[in-house]
Amino acid sequence: MKDLNSLIEDFMQYLLNERNYSQNTALAYKQDILEFQTFLIEQNANFQKLDYIEIRIYLTMLKKARFSRNSVARKLSGLRSFYTYLLREKQVENNPFLSISHAKKQLRLPKFFYSEEMEALFQVVYEDERPLTLRDRVLLELLYGTGIRVSECAGVLLTDIDRYYQAILVRGKGNKERYVPYGSFLEDAIACYLKAGRQELMEPFHKSHQTLIVNHYGDPLTTRGIRYCLNKIIERASLTRKIHPHMLRHTFATDLLNNGADMRTVQELLGHASLSSTQIYTHITKDHLKATYMKHHPRA
Repeated sequence: MKDLNSLIEDFMQYLLNERNYSQNTALAYKQDILEFQTFLIEQNANFQKLDYIEIRIYLTMLKKARFSRNSVARKLSGLRSFYTYLLREKQVENNPFLSISHAKKQLRLPKFFYSEEMEALFQVVYEDERPLTLRDRVLLELLYGTGIRVSECAGVLLTDIDRYYQAILVRGKGNKERYVPYGSFLEDAIACYLKAGRQELMEPFHKSHQTLIVNHYGDPLTTRGIRYCLNKIIERASLTRKIHPHMLRHTFATDLLNNGADMRTVQELLGHASLSSTQIYTHITKDHLKATYMKHHPRA
C-alpha cells in the first residue's frame, strides 16, 4: 500500500497524462489535497478509513476560515475526484466524499464591457501604427472577436491561422481542439501586424518562433503579459474599471446572444464541454431583453 504523498503524485500524473488537465488545474487540485492532508495529520486520521464525521469537521473548519461556497465546492470536487482515483487503484475501499452534499455554488454573473467601453478600448489600439500598438490591436481583436481564453490566446501559432477561410485552430482545456471563425477586423489587424509589427519586435533580439503574439523582446507573450497589456490599454482609454481577459470572453458571448445567436453555437465557439456553462449568460441576456422591453414597448 502506497503512502499518501506517493498517491498524490500519481494522481497528478493521472490528471496531466490521462485526463489532459492543464498544469494550473492539476496544481489547484494538488493544493486542495495537500491542505486536506494537513487536516488529517492534525486530526490523527487515516486517509484510507475516513468517515462522514471527519469530513463534516473539515467542512466546518473551512466555513470558520471564511472560504466562500464556491471555494468549498471546488475543494470537495477535487477531493471527490482524488478518492475516485484511489478507489480505482484499490487504495481505498470506498469514496466517502460521494455521500457529502454541499450548498450550491453562488451564481456569479459574468462581468462584461458595454459597447461604449469597447469602443474606447478599440480607439486606443487604432491610434497609431507602432509595432506594439499593432500587437495590442491583434490582441484585443483576437480576444473579443473569437472569445478564446487567455491561455488559448497565448498559445496561438502562425500555423494555427487559416487566413483564407478566416478560422483559427484553438487548443482548449484538456488539449481539446476546435476551429473558431473570425471576421474582417481581426484579419486586417493580423495583416498589419505581420507586415509591420511582429518582425520589428523580434528582429532586434534575433528571435525566431511561431507564436503569434509577442512581447517587446520578441518572445511569446505569456498569460501574465497579456493581462499587463490589457491593463495598459485600459489606462490609455481612461476607463476606471479593471480589466480581466475573461471579461472580453464574457463580452463576446453576451454580444452574440443579445444579437440573436443560439446557445449551442455559442457553446461550441467558447469550447464549453457542457451547455450549463454557457447558460449563465442567459441571465445577462434576460436583463438586456427586459431593459429593451421597458424602454421601447408603449405599455411598459
